[in-house]
Parts: sequence; C-alpha cells; structure tokens
Amino acid sequence: MSLAADGSLHSPTSGQSRHDWTRDEVRALFDLPFPELMFRAQCAHRQNFDPAEVQISTLLSIKTGGCPEDCAYCPQSARYATGVGAGKLMALDAVLAEARAAKAAGASRFCMGAAWREPKDRDLDSVCAMVEGVKALGLETCATLGMLTAPQARRLKASGLEYYNHNLDTSPEFYGGIITTRTYRDRLTTLDHVREAGIHVCCGGIVGMGETREDRVGMIVSLASLPVHPESVPINMLVRVAGTPLAEEAALDPIEFVRTIAVARIAMPRSVVRLSAGREDMSEETQALCFLAGANSIFYGPKLLTTPNPGRDRDRELMDKLGLSPME
Repeated sequence: MSLAADGSLHSPTSGQSRHDWTRDEVRALFDLPFPELMFRAQCAHRQNFDPAEVQISTLLSIKTGGCPEDCAYCPQSARYATGVGAGKLMALDAVLAEARAAKAAGASRFCMGAAWREPKDRDLDSVCAMVEGVKALGLETCATLGMLTAPQARRLKASGLEYYNHNLDTSPEFYGGIITTRTYRDRLTTLDHVREAGIHVCCGGIVGMGETREDRVGMIVSLASLPVHPESVPINMLVRVAGTPLAEEAALDPIEFVRTIAVARIAMPRSVVRLSAGREDMSEETQALCFLAGANSIFYGPKLLTTPNPGRDRDRELMDKLGLSPME
C-alpha cells in the first residue's frame, strides 16, 4: 500500500512490499483518522494472511541476567538493581523439556534468548545442540543471543536455526538515549550477517520509552527500508521494571500503540507482526484492536524472559472470544 502526495490510497499496491517508504508517507499514515488507518491495515493484512489466524510462539530465557549492556529498558542488565541475578546457561535436557511443553500447549515456534552482549564461540556449541533438539521436535527454531559475527550466523544456520531476533528498538535519533554500549550500526551489521547466512530475520522495536511519534515513524521507516523486510516484526510495549532507568516512564496511550501496529502492517504487509511484550497490562479490547490492525503473532506462556505475560488459559479464552485460531 502506498500514499500519493495528496494522501490518497494507491489500492492496487496495498498487498505489495515496498522498501522506499519516506518519513512523510509513514507520518501521514500515523495521522490518518483511526477508522481509515484500520481499514487500510486490514486491506494489507487480508491480501497476505488469513485475518483469523495467529502464529503462536514461546520464548524461553536459556541464560538469564548479568548482561554488560546498558539498555535502559532491560532488567537483565548487570548495571541495574532489578533483582534479576546472573544465571548459567540452561542444560539441554531442561530446554527440550520446555520445548515439548510449549508444543503441547499449541506453540509452533520456540524462541531461545540469552542475556549476552554477544555469544562466545564456545557458547554456540550448547546453543546449536539446543537448536538441533528443538527442530527435531517439529518446532520452528528462533534465537536471540546478542550481536553475531558472520561465522557465528553461518554456524547457527547449519544447526537448523530458522529465525534470529535482533531488534532495532527505536529510531536512529532516539537510540542513543536508550543504549550507549552498542550502536545502531552494530545492530544493522548483525542483521546483515543473519540475512547473508540464510536465516529469517525477526526484528522490531519497543514503544512507550518516552519517544515521540516521530521516533515511532523513524523506527518503522528503518525496518521497512531494510533490503528484505523482516519475516517477523515484534512490536513491544515497554514493561516498566523497578530499578531500570525507565521504571517511571509514563504509559503510552493504547490507541497510539494500536496505530503503531497498523502502520507497521501497512509498511511491511507480508511480515508477521507480533504483539509482543506488554500484553499483561493490556485490556482485551486493546489486544483485539491490535489483531484488527494486523498483528498476527503472540508469545504464549506466563513469562517473556523475565517479565510477565498472560497465562495460556487467558490467551485461549481471548482467542476463542475473538474467533482466532493458531496459525499452522
């Protein structure tokens, strides 16, 4: 979907992917009357997906806490007193037991996260064994381990890794106020390594960190300008954790969050847009609007790494109420 200079809709391209979105165009989408924005998002969504299907993923922290980075939102940073201690890498059998439980509960993708700035090569021996084991269970495999070198990405690909998560987090302009221990360019370089290795990219951001709408515009332009759109685009609402620099940040208006989901759907029509962190504090109505705006993936289970997530029973009830079913 694209906008003409006068703001009119080029409907014949509403299901096609573009990589030349301008800030003016994305800003114009954010500024649309809410009913019009939702209509356009639904048009893009329906041309590429079944609107009643939601992809279900489970996220497990395989190595928690002790991260040396200073991401202002993260309770796993060793720089902040959040009560999250530094743990060791989980054993293979324990990870596979969690993966079996996730599959039995309806998950089709199993994501493994480790609180590292970047993995050491010796760490990859264990992670690759986990990837191989999860894949053997018939689940899609995903990992988020921090920055990767090109050889590390190729090694993960050889083990069977299908998706790698590495978020841009926010706009290039706002980024430096949130993280100083790695650059925006560092993140883009890791994405390049992942893509070149043949691994699908999972890349999105976090809203509600005190950024302006213009920063949300900038984040989506950055994502939609990648040479290939991320196959998965997680949009996270900040979870405010005591002890982090953003603990007292004001909550983002829910309608603005829904607008962000809708604009992401229009700008990246063939990507799976994941309604990620922050759902524990969202009403059913807000989540329903997000699905209407084009979100078609969630994390299933009571915890996202270290922060709360709605329980499976609660999610099943909501999906039943909305007539949504798991994506095969």
